[in-house]
Amino acid sequence: MATTYDFPSDLLAGQEELHQVRAELSALLKRLPWSVEPLDGFSDGGGWRKVERPASPGWSADEQAEVEKLRQREHELAVFVTTHRFWADVATAERVEARTRLKHAHEEHGEKEGA
Repeated sequence: MATTYDFPSDLLAGQEELHQVRAELSALLKRLPWSVEPLDGFSDGGGWRKVERPASPGWSADEQAEVEKLRQREHELAVFVTTHRFWADVATAERVEARTRLKHAHEEHGEKEGA
């Protein structure tokens, strides 16, 4: 039987917000042009596969600020989650499993509510 962990509510909330911030950042980066600065498009077929990029208008100041804000929040949350006092009470050999369980705790919680 798999070990269950009694994660503190602030750690669960921090991990959930980290998931949300990463999803928001990923979605934003997919919407933005490939280059932060305006650049001409290019095509390079000399490598093992052809690479093409259209011209990039670059990112606006607001877009750059939004990406920076999300990256900063992601960093803060990652530090909070990884340095939380809870980990001191988890045996070293169990920390990888516990960390994995925390990352998927929102999925397990959703399954219990749907049951």
